Amino acid sequence: MRRTRRGFTLIEATLALAASGIVMGIAIPAVTGTVSAAHAGTAKSAMVETFGKALTHSTITGAEVVLCPASASSDACNDTIDWSGGWIAFADLDGNRSRGANETLLLRQAAFAHGVHLRSTSGRKRLVFQPSGGAAAGSNVTFTLCDSRGAAKASTLVLANSGQFRQGKADPAAARACEQPI
Repeated sequence: MRRTRRGFTLIEATLALAASGIVMGIAIPAVTGTVSAAHAGTAKSAMVETFGKALTHSTITGAEVVLCPASASSDACNDTIDWSGGWIAFADLDGNRSRGANETLLLRQAAFAHGVHLRSTSGRKRLVFQPSGGAAAGSNVTFTLCDSRGAAKASTLVLANSGQFRQGKADPAAARACEQPI
């Protein structure tokens, strides 16, 4: 009578464990990079969508719209160039660049998770969209977007005063600064 072998040997188990370790060592960084890229893409889409809504509301209603960094629990603008904590867009009826009780909140964007950071050009803590379709108050604003993949993968969104935007690759200094806490 022939004996049936059940299970596997210690050598077979060790080889299987080593092979799975190699596969995981290759797969985990690739999956993590893909997930980080997806989160950064979501952040970029949210900002572009906000630009569109602000411009549309401003041109249709004839009111200026202010876009500024804000925390999830507040309707007030934060005095920072770090937009990673979220932002608000509101109709600025009195022109003071601060949201009053009678001014319509058009949009609230929640904070980004998973190591995604968004920073605007130094000094650009608020954007004002005019009924003419332009983005007033100074020069073009550049947003630098970075994530856990590092400075080499950072990108930019540039909003021109005309209301048009373009994407690009972040310069190394801005990309490194984007990763640092403010």
